Amino acid sequence: MTTPVVGVLALQGDVREHLVALAAADAVARPVRRPEELAEVDGLVIPGGESTTISKLAVLFGVMEPLRARVRDGLPVYGTCAGMIMLADKILDPRSGQETIGGIDMIVRRNAFGRQNESFEAAVDVRGVDGDPVEGVFIRAPWVESVGADVEVLAEHEGHIVAVRQGNALATSFHPELTGDHRVHSLFVDMVHSNRATES
Repeated sequence: MTTPVVGVLALQGDVREHLVALAAADAVARPVRRPEELAEVDGLVIPGGESTTISKLAVLFGVMEPLRARVRDGLPVYGTCAGMIMLADKILDPRSGQETIGGIDMIVRRNAFGRQNESFEAAVDVRGVDGDPVEGVFIRAPWVESVGADVEVLAEHEGHIVAVRQGNALATSFHPELTGDHRVHSLFVDMVHSNRATES
């Protein structure tokens, strides 16, 4: 079984930490900024950062429409924090001109857990991740207000949905790439492997 190539959308945010976590989860990790780089990956991580900035830069770099097309076609994709917002079909309180890639039938609320100085860590039980709870780092994190019938809720914190999956799309409100615990990235790499197996 060949090692999958997993990209990290490298427009803004904690790109390097995701590259490290993916490599630890036995993937070939690459930054992706342009459509031709997107075409070469088996899966893609959309990192935390500022969702409005990522949205505008994705349009500027010409990757927004290719991203939407590949996600529609089943590219495995994982979004953390701002990346979760980017994968939402609808944002409850979008900024002016903010666009999303879509792919998960959910409505998200931006900065739902508070501002930067209200960031916190919490143990989160994530369905599909064996062992102890995942240490979730929440930084200006969104939460999921509601999901469609095809969306699987993987985790909640204080009654709010913080991890979801729909088909080949995975999203978390928190940042597992900042903890040194690579189990959520391993879950995603397993999704990439499974998708390649069904395509071959």
